[in-house]
Amino acid sequence: MSSWRSLVLRIGEKCPEYGGNVDFKDHLETCFGVVRRELEHSSDDILPFLLQCAKELPHKIPLYGTLVGLLNLENEEFVREVVEKTQTNLQDALFTGSCNKTRVLLRFLTVLMCSKVLQPSSLIVVFETLLSSAATTVDEDKGNPSWQARADFYITCILSCLPWGGAELVEQVPEEIDRVMVGIEAYMSIRSHVSDIGLSAFEDFNVNDKSGGEKDFLEDLWGRIQDLSSSGWKLESVPRPHLSFEPQLVGGKAHEFAPINCPEQPESPAAPSEISCGRQKYESELKYPQRIRRLNIFPASKLEVDIQPIDRFVVEEYLLDVLFFLNGCRKEGASYMVGLHVPFRYEYLMAETIFSQLLLLPQPPFRPLYYTLVIIDLCKALPGAFPTVVAGAVRALFDKIADLDMECRTRLILWFAHHLSNFQFIWPWEEWAFVLELPKWAPQRVFVQEVLEREIRLSYWEKIKQSIEDTPTLVELLPPKGLPNFRYTAEDGRDETEHSLSVELNGMVKGRLSSKEIMSWIDETVLPTHGLDVTLRVVIQTLLDIGSKSFTHLVTVLERYGQVISRLCNDQDKQVMLIAEVSCYWKNNTQMTAIAIDRMMSYRLISNLAIVRWVFSPSNVNQFHTSDRPWEILINAVSKTYNRITDLRKEISSIKNDVLSAEKASSKAREELESADSKLSLMDGEPVVGENPMKMKRLRTSAEKAKEEEASTRESLEAKEALLARAINENEVLFLALYTSFSTVLVEPLRDACIDGILQPSDKVDEMAIDTDDTSTMDLDMENGGSKKSHSNGRQSSDSYNVKENVQWCLSTLAYVKSITRQYASEIWPHVEKLDKEILTEDMHPLLRKAIYSGLRRPPTGL
Repeated sequence: MSSWRSLVLRIGEKCPEYGGNVDFKDHLETCFGVVRRELEHSSDDILPFLLQCAKELPHKIPLYGTLVGLLNLENEEFVREVVEKTQTNLQDALFTGSCNKTRVLLRFLTVLMCSKVLQPSSLIVVFETLLSSAATTVDEDKGNPSWQARADFYITCILSCLPWGGAELVEQVPEEIDRVMVGIEAYMSIRSHVSDIGLSAFEDFNVNDKSGGEKDFLEDLWGRIQDLSSSGWKLESVPRPHLSFEPQLVGGKAHEFAPINCPEQPESPAAPSEISCGRQKYESELKYPQRIRRLNIFPASKLEVDIQPIDRFVVEEYLLDVLFFLNGCRKEGASYMVGLHVPFRYEYLMAETIFSQLLLLPQPPFRPLYYTLVIIDLCKALPGAFPTVVAGAVRALFDKIADLDMECRTRLILWFAHHLSNFQFIWPWEEWAFVLELPKWAPQRVFVQEVLEREIRLSYWEKIKQSIEDTPTLVELLPPKGLPNFRYTAEDGRDETEHSLSVELNGMVKGRLSSKEIMSWIDETVLPTHGLDVTLRVVIQTLLDIGSKSFTHLVTVLERYGQVISRLCNDQDKQVMLIAEVSCYWKNNTQMTAIAIDRMMSYRLISNLAIVRWVFSPSNVNQFHTSDRPWEILINAVSKTYNRITDLRKEISSIKNDVLSAEKASSKAREELESADSKLSLMDGEPVVGENPMKMKRLRTSAEKAKEEEASTRESLEAKEALLARAINENEVLFLALYTSFSTVLVEPLRDACIDGILQPSDKVDEMAIDTDDTSTMDLDMENGGSKKSHSNGRQSSDSYNVKENVQWCLSTLAYVKSITRQYASEIWPHVEKLDKEILTEDMHPLLRKAIYSGLRRPPTGL
C-alpha cells in the first residue's frame, strides 16, 4: 500500500505510520502534507479512497472531515468534487433505501460543515428536506402512515448528526437550526408511538400491553438530544479535531450542496384495510429496521457512570458502525472497538451493545456466529476486563431467562455453548447447581440442559462430563451418550423373526443389491407375510443402522435406497411412522435425529406436513416445555420449505436477466440478418439482393440459434415460475396445518391455565411478582464471579420457582408460536386473509391470537 493510502487509512490510530503517536493534530498535519503533494498526479485515486474511508470507518469521520477542510485551503476544485460526489452518493442511498450509507453520509456532511467546507445553510436544507418528507408520510390525509418507519428513520438521521455538529449550527445559523428543532418537535407530536411488542427480547404473554408508558427509540433519542441542547451542546465522546485548525479553516471556501430529493412515498392500499395497512407497515419496518434495541441487562451504575445520556448513544453508534462495516475483518474490528477515543470506560456498554445485536429481533444484521467470534476476539484483546463483563452478561441473562423471548433464548444457548468451546468449556457450574432442585420444566434448568447438549455436539460426551466434574450432580442434565438405539442387536432377543429379516436385508445391502431387487424381496417375501408395521420397522431400522457410522454413510444409504423408503412410505400416515422410527433409532442423539429427518426431507422421502403431524403427536407435545428436540425438527422443516421459495425467487430473478440478454441477442441477430438481406450486391456482374451467400447463411444460423436460446430461456423461466407457484401453495398449506395444530393443542391447556384471559403462574400470584428495580443492586463483579443478588424473583433455590407445569407448557408453546411466526412473517403475510378466515376466528384464545399477531407485528386490533 502506498504511503498516502496508509496515512489516510490509519489516521487517528497508534501505528507505525505515525510513529506510535496518537495526537490528532500531528496526524492531520502529517497526512495533509503527504496527500497535498500527491493530489497533483493521484487525485483520481485519492478522492474515491478518501470517501470510502469516511463511509466505512465512520468513527473517524471527524478526522476525515478536518482533512478535507485542510485540503480545501489548497485545492478548492478537488474539495468541490468531494462535495459533489457525496451529494450523488447520498441521493443514491436515499433512493435505494440504504440506511447505513444514508446515515453515515449525513454525518460526514455535518463534519464538513464544521470544517468550513460546506455552507451551514446547505446542511439545514438537507435536514428540512428529510423533515418535510417525514412529516408528509405520517400525515393521515396527505401521506401513508403505514410507512412511518421510513419517516422515523429520516428524523433519526437528523438527530444523530447533531452530536457532531449541533454546536456549530447553533453558533452559525441559530434561527435555522431552531426551525429544524421546532419541526422535529411537531413531528414527534403527530407520529404514532412505536411499540416493541413482538420484537422485545423480554416480554410476557398476558394480554395487556405494558409498553405504552416506555419511550420508543426515537423518543429516547429526542430526549437525549434535548438534554444535549440544554447542556450547551457539550459532550466528551465526539472528538473535535477541526478546532485545532479553526484559524486556518475559516479561510477556505464554503461550498454549496446541491439539493436532494427524497423518494416518493409508496401509495396507500387501493382498498385500505387492517390487513393491507398492516402488511405495508411490516414491509416498511423490514426495509427501515430499528438499529438497536437495548437489552438493559446491566444496572445503570455500570453503564453510564459520569457520562451524559447522549454519550451512550454516540458510543453505541461507534460500536455498531465498526460491527457493520468491518464484519469481514474481525480482528481489525476488535482493535477499533477497544480503542475508541472516549475519556471513559465502556466495557459494559460494549458488551451490552454486542449482546443487543446478537439477540436483535427479528434478526441481527449478520449471522449469530459473527458476534460469537467478535466476543472471543474482544476477550483476547482485553483479557483482564472483558471476560468478566461477558460472564456478568451471561449471569444477568440467565437470571431473566424465564422472560427471554424463545428465539433469543435459542440464540443465547447456541452462542454460550460455542463460546465455552473456545475456552476449554470452563465455567463455574457450581453457581447453577441449584437448577437440579427446580422442576424439569423450569426455564433455568432447561437452559443449562440445552447448553450442555449443544456443548456435546461441539465436542464429545466424556469431555463435557469432565468439564462439570466440580459439580458432578449436573451429570443428571447431560443427555445419554449419543449411540444408536438399534432394535436388532445381537444382544437384543425381542423378536427373532424381525431380527432375521434385518440380518437378511443387511446382507443384501452389503452385497450391493439394487433398490429394485430389494423392493421385489419386500413385496414378495416380507410385506405379505409380516404386514406394513413390521416391514417398515425392519427396513428403516436396518438402513439407518447401516448409515449410522457417519453423515456420509447416511447420505449414501439414502441415495442408493431412497426409492425403497419412498415406495414403503408413499403417504403421510406412513411418513409419520417413518419419522417415529428415525426418532426411536436416534433417541439418544438429538442432532442425528434432526440430520436424518432433514436429509429425508431433502430427498422428498418425508413431507413437511408429515413432520408437523409427528411434532404434534402426544409424545412430543409433552416435551414442548422441557426439551428443544421437537422444536428443532419443526423449525428445520419450516426453514427448508422457506429456503426453497427463497432459492427459487433468486433463480427466477437470474433467469429473467438471462431472458433480457437473450432477447437483446436475438433482436441484434435478427437486425443484422435483415440488414444484410436488404443490401444489393453484385454476383457475376449482375445486381442481387442480399450479401455474400456464405455470410447470409452464417447470419441466418446465428439468428436461429439466438431465437432458440431465447425460447429455451423462456421455457426455463416458465418452469421455475411454476415450481415457485407450487412451493408457495405448499407453504400456505404448511402454515395452515401448523396453526391448526397449535390451536388444537393449546385449547384445553390455555383454558385450564387462564383466569380472565390471563395466565396465572402459580396459586399465589404475588410470590411471582418481579421487582423491576432489582437490577439496580445487582453486582456482577464479585471476586468469585457470582452475583450478590439475582433479578429473576430470587430463583436461586427450588422454593422460589413456583410456576405450575401446565402454565409453563403454555408459556413455552406460545413463545414458539410467536418466534416461528416472526421468523417467517414475510411468507405468512400473503396468506393472512385465509388465516383470518380459517384459523384466527373469534373462537381462538386471545393469548394465542396475540402470539401470532405479535410475530407478524400486526396491530393488535380486537385483542
